[in-house]
Amino acid sequence: MLLTKKSGSSGNAVHAPFVHSLRRGLSQALPTMDRRAFLRRSGLGVGVGLAASQLTLVKKSQAATGNVAVGEGKIEVKRTVCTHCSVGCAVDAVVENGVWVRQEPVFDSPINLGAHCAKGAALREHGHGEFRLRYPMKLVNGKYQRISWDTALNEITAKMQELKKASGPDSVYFIGSSKHNNEQSYLMRKFVSFWGTNNCDHQARICHSTTVAGVANTWGYGAMTNSYNDMQNSKCALYIGSNAAEAHPVSMLHMLHAKETGTKMIVIDPRFTRTAAKADEYVRIRSGSDIAFLFGVLHHVFKNGWEDKQYIHDRVYGMDKVRDDVMANWTPDKVEEVCGVKEDQVLRVARMMAENRPSTLVWCMGQTQHSIGNAMVRASCILQLALGNVGKSGGGTNIFRGHDNVQGATDVGPNPDSLPGYYGIIPGAWKHYAKVWGVDYDWIVKQFASPAMMTKPGITVSRWIDGVLEKNELIDQDSNLRGVFYWGHSPNSQTRGLEMKRAMDKLDLLVVVDPYPSATAAMAAMPGKPEDLNPNRAVYLLPACTQFETSGSVTASNRSIQWREKVIEPLWESRSDHMIMQQFADKLGFGKELSVNYKMQKVHGMDEPTPESILSEINTATWTIGYTGQSPDRIKAHMRNMGAFDVKTLKCKGTVKDKETGYDMTGDYFGLPWPCYGTPELKHPGSPNLYDTSKHVMDGGGNFRANFGVEKDGVNLLAEDGSHSLGAEITTGYPEFDHVLLKKLGWWADLTEVEQKAAEGKNWKTDLSGGIQRVVLKVHGCHVFGNAKARAVVWNFPDAIPKHREPLYGIRPDLVAKYPTHDDKKAFWRLPTLYKTVQDKNVADKVHEKFPFIMTSGRLTEYEGGGEETRSNPWLAELQQEMFIEINPKVAAEKGIRNGERAWVSTPTGARLNVQALVTPRVGPDTVFMPFHFSGRWQGADMLAYYPAGAAPVVRGEAINTSTTYGYDSVTMMQETKTTVCNIERA
Repeated sequence: MLLTKKSGSSGNAVHAPFVHSLRRGLSQALPTMDRRAFLRRSGLGVGVGLAASQLTLVKKSQAATGNVAVGEGKIEVKRTVCTHCSVGCAVDAVVENGVWVRQEPVFDSPINLGAHCAKGAALREHGHGEFRLRYPMKLVNGKYQRISWDTALNEITAKMQELKKASGPDSVYFIGSSKHNNEQSYLMRKFVSFWGTNNCDHQARICHSTTVAGVANTWGYGAMTNSYNDMQNSKCALYIGSNAAEAHPVSMLHMLHAKETGTKMIVIDPRFTRTAAKADEYVRIRSGSDIAFLFGVLHHVFKNGWEDKQYIHDRVYGMDKVRDDVMANWTPDKVEEVCGVKEDQVLRVARMMAENRPSTLVWCMGQTQHSIGNAMVRASCILQLALGNVGKSGGGTNIFRGHDNVQGATDVGPNPDSLPGYYGIIPGAWKHYAKVWGVDYDWIVKQFASPAMMTKPGITVSRWIDGVLEKNELIDQDSNLRGVFYWGHSPNSQTRGLEMKRAMDKLDLLVVVDPYPSATAAMAAMPGKPEDLNPNRAVYLLPACTQFETSGSVTASNRSIQWREKVIEPLWESRSDHMIMQQFADKLGFGKELSVNYKMQKVHGMDEPTPESILSEINTATWTIGYTGQSPDRIKAHMRNMGAFDVKTLKCKGTVKDKETGYDMTGDYFGLPWPCYGTPELKHPGSPNLYDTSKHVMDGGGNFRANFGVEKDGVNLLAEDGSHSLGAEITTGYPEFDHVLLKKLGWWADLTEVEQKAAEGKNWKTDLSGGIQRVVLKVHGCHVFGNAKARAVVWNFPDAIPKHREPLYGIRPDLVAKYPTHDDKKAFWRLPTLYKTVQDKNVADKVHEKFPFIMTSGRLTEYEGGGEETRSNPWLAELQQEMFIEINPKVAAEKGIRNGERAWVSTPTGARLNVQALVTPRVGPDTVFMPFHFSGRWQGADMLAYYPAGAAPVVRGEAINTSTTYGYDSVTMMQETKTTVCNIERA
């Protein structure tokens, strides 16, 4: 790899600063120094430092400081967290004279252990990227022109007010970001609420919404139960729909360490991935047939008596009904018919999981992105419950989230059906937040079109295009969508790209807020159909800071929360997302209400809420999921003392006090993984493994949540006698705690007078004093959300017991009659949603004959998400330069396509993609694979001319989602991207 740019200058001139810095670092470093101190002393280093010293951007930044002589500048080390996947790798950024010149992985981090993947190693270029959006711009006559911030803010807010007056607040849609930190995500939901709509969403909808809904409805919380680290305690790990080696590379460190001690590894995937290459057992299944396979495994578990009978009796509801269904419907012959796996291999997998307990199960988007994704994830949960693996170290369901803060954005961010902390949007939830926010409840009500719209879930991001294109009389709100904010989101991550282009053209207002212009900018500027273009449409691009130009907290997939220090000041005219929200709010007339509880700070002479004060408000509000104990001070202390935490358990090793604040971390788990209950003063240590009855609740222990009542049809839903968390005073099942239960138990007197006043009429989720949580947890050792059974049968879902249903677009019409999809829905998340109509039409039209291949998608190591950031990074762009399609050699031979040649990929949408062929047996003859990180080419044409000048990504390619088809999950509206159909021809 070429580490330095070619230059005509002499070698001595280029290397002098590096040599000087290296000599200075070596001469001043002492053997007893910690790594951060050494980095502060050493300045520029080998490799990245050498390359950085030659970048034009860096030279300009250094000059701006006033010609500081080499070796005499200020050197700081700022600790941050990688902004790509959800592993949460910590990074030390070396900053010299305000310029980020070098980075090092944090070797003390218990999460990444001093490791980086390719993306993490290239972070500095993201902060100092040359292809970023530098100033506000407006689309004028097909070209982007620079405008001032004042002009942009004035024009955009005027247009918003115009749309609100004409069509109501629901006519504007806000797409948030899983790249926002927790504070920005939370503020976005607050901002949208004060605007007066629930029409907001973010990336979690299209990656793990089915996980959140399915898992939460099974046992209480919709999140990863254990951690990457805890997988070192597993004896067997089953990956299904997860290519961790490429999607979460550093997570594989923990799995590979586990394999060194004998852990078995199973990979289930339609494609032989790099993760599969490390497996003891690889199983190829047909995409979309996960339930058939998992219940086939469960069939053998029940048949051989391998289920944990005592665990099921004590802690699981409905497993008897699941057993009856599995034994009747998923015999080996039916399993093989649906997923293509023979009985002996299914049995082998069942035996490995049963004989090597605790065993864990991992899934990602390969399992979630289906029209039955909610049922698939529940099938995974049911298998783990049958084996007694949930709530145990080394077990659990380790659900790997995608983006760096998609977990946090889901927990406290802009969800269309809930306020932060999964409180929902019923009046009681709004009243809770009105009190937290310090505003009058009736004032919030008045911002909405009506009280009814205030409690109605909004349109999902996966369907915003239908909010524009659908007939008005079929939409469950007054107006179609007329304005859309893309606030840190990639349009090429979403399906039905051709229709999205039409929707963009029909809008009155389109605003992109992003460090990069994203594919949205190019799609909006690219000419479409003349009849679709709204002549009054206004398109704006606003430059947001990266997460390295601000500070704030971020939640990793394992629920640990880390704090990012601000590495550099905002570059060019970029502003932080929370500053932009505040400035919009000021213009729209609710700026005072938005920040009434926050301290303000000056950044480049402008006011901005401090992330610390926003996090403190989150601590005050989100009792439901235990985001209350992670104060800024506690999280920052953990970041300064990473080496104090055990790699396998995440627990603080012995007594360790933070030198800066004196905070005692004894007993804490790294990052205080939520739930971290009570106030920070309660000093709950965080919960490393959810539902673990082997620990006291004040040591992170727990049990399943009592969130679904105390009985169902006369059957007990609470845990049985003797099943409880360690040391609990109540040794049987019990409901969640409120003021009434505390009084009945005689525990009310344990509250102080102040706490009693605050807790009167409240429950553990709405008592802002934290008194109920303190008394229940600390005084009596019980769990605030009760002690119940997990639900193997979820009666409030379309399929109470998970059912296999064929995808809307498939190549097996013979199975559609046996396993049909759902019936159509008239009003689902405000929109009509089709299932059976689409599937039946595809069978009748013999779509499988015209498009005979299953088309699926996934990640690459080098890129992330929609790819605009990472494909704009020269170091990463060099590693992966072409969008491609993986084709089985048999198919390639039949089609006359050679490896490296161009191919046309066509789908039922009418889209045609021009991509490079990669002929490989990784995929079977019935399947093709394409990565989803590409954009910048549109059906064979380069879109370079439609990006703002100088801000196009280095690598551009066809977006697979330009061609993907209609199809949505029956609970969450997750898009069906992992199973659609296509045809391939030589180009």
